[in-house]
Amino acid sequence: MSDSKHISVVSATYKSPTNEPFAAASDITTATPVPPSAALSLEDKTKFLQDLRASVSAVQEQVNKELTRRMDDDKARKATAGNPVDEAKEEQNYGEEVVDEDD
Repeated sequence: MSDSKHISVVSATYKSPTNEPFAAASDITTATPVPPSAALSLEDKTKFLQDLRASVSAVQEQVNKELTRRMDDDKARKATAGNPVDEAKEEQNYGEEVVDEDD
């Protein structure tokens, strides 16, 4: 493996019409530039994929924590306003635009 290091970033950006946007990111330090060349050894490719998987998981965890916090804030606001919260419906539809249908 080479001694030089290359840093790449896995990132996700969340935008919503009703909430502030946020970004989550995780660095990947690799011995080769990304995308890796076809000349890499199996060991280097395996290490790269392990690091990529770890970074994607870290970003996913950050996004999940932020969305859970926002969902809890929304529920607290609704509860304070006297509106009952349907937990199952909130969980299923969070982050998506939902149009209520009148029966």
